[in-house]
Amino acid sequence: MRLRSRNQERQRAWQASRESKLQPLSSCEACAPPSPEEVQSWAQSFDKLMHSPAGRSVFRAFLRTEYSEENMLFWLACEELKAEANRHVVDEKARLIYEDYVSILSPKEVSLDSRVREGINRKMQEPSAHTFDDAQLQIYTLMHRDSYPRFLSSPTYRALLLPEPPQSSSEA
Repeated sequence: MRLRSRNQERQRAWQASRESKLQPLSSCEACAPPSPEEVQSWAQSFDKLMHSPAGRSVFRAFLRTEYSEENMLFWLACEELKAEANRHVVDEKARLIYEDYVSILSPKEVSLDSRVREGINRKMQEPSAHTFDDAQLQIYTLMHRDSYPRFLSSPTYRALLLPEPPQSSSEA
């Protein structure tokens, strides 16, 4: 039963990542503030938060306060890798992801279990756009189960739920 549940979770996460056309975080730095409805939707599911450029940006800022921003950065790098078709670019991006997030020498190392880490080490002999799929799912699940509930209770998220004060129409 546990294996079945794990496979269903993996399939759901994989499908969600394949269906979404994610905008890079950098493109959100100038985006409009999220609507109150969008902010409220983030509490409905982690997937809704992760599919929203503004949601990812706010969640990333929250993760930074918890010293776990590398989880979001790794997840985004994997999404970018999966979207790449050029073999040479895939090789280079995979190497950079490995050096930045998987290598035990990296200051931004993400927490992966030994089975996943060993699988990546084998796959790095001939990297593909899916070299980090198992690791990405593990980090996604970690953020979902660990950081996301704290985010929803955080002052950062709660402040976004407060209604905006009315703007004064008389500016002098």
